[in-house]
Amino acid sequence: MIDARLKFRHIQTFVEVARHKSVAQAAAVLRISQPAVTKTIRELEGVLGVSLLERDSRGIKVSRYGEIFLKHAGATMTALRQAVDSVSHDATKVGPPVRIGALPTVSVNIMPKAMLSFLKGETGSTVKIVTGENAVLLEQLRVGELDLVVGRLATPEKMNGFSFEHLYSERVRFVVRANHPLLAANTSIFERLHEFPVLTPTSNSVIGPVVDQFLLAHGVAPLPTRIETVSDAFGRAFLRISDAIWIISEGVVAADIADGTLAMLPLDTADTSGPVGLTMRADTQPSLPLALLIQTIRESADAL
Repeated sequence: MIDARLKFRHIQTFVEVARHKSVAQAAAVLRISQPAVTKTIRELEGVLGVSLLERDSRGIKVSRYGEIFLKHAGATMTALRQAVDSVSHDATKVGPPVRIGALPTVSVNIMPKAMLSFLKGETGSTVKIVTGENAVLLEQLRVGELDLVVGRLATPEKMNGFSFEHLYSERVRFVVRANHPLLAANTSIFERLHEFPVLTPTSNSVIGPVVDQFLLAHGVAPLPTRIETVSDAFGRAFLRISDAIWIISEGVVAADIADGTLAMLPLDTADTSGPVGLTMRADTQPSLPLALLIQTIRESADAL
């Protein structure tokens, strides 16, 4: 039997503190006082007999015991949301909501076609699509705020508690505006990178370390003008008015290259190729609408 002292508010409070790494932010989300959050966490630790949170130089971090408990606590929150949704939506003939996290390359290349096919199924489900950095999306998936993340395979230590289904592989490209100086014949591109602003993924993004390793392997010195961004809208706009070089996953700019707005620099980037696919919590089952959307995502990926 579960200890009768364990309440839903204990689980909800812990999940919010773990997600935000902050008592103050968790209190704001839950609309209760900070002392109330602290008291609830202490009650939970008392019931479990272990410390779930620890303090370090950056503030609060989840302990080893906390990581284990968070895995199941997040699953509990997700299952409860699905249970409530399944009951409440039956009465109104509306399907449960579907919450998707997608990297920018997927948002541009896969999700539009997948959504078009999904809407033909008339499930009545509201679909939420969030685009952001891989680490942020996976954290939201871990605590039950997302049902699925579509993007590159994360590093092994970040995949604990997740399952991954491979869809296709994708490489990084060096992209510039049409008629860029580096498109001229017999140009030593790597030696001239320092002459131009370079847009790169952020260090927290899934391809950030891939790009850094690629540049290092080709003897590129630290770039004097480097702008880190995951915004494809900014990348396109900035390239239109400058000689900048944009290092980005090829799927994000495939349409721009096809219509001649942007061009790829002639570099062999095969070493940057990585798997793109579906990441889900290993301990949850998809709802019917989510399963249907997953199938349309597979079909869109197959058509690439």
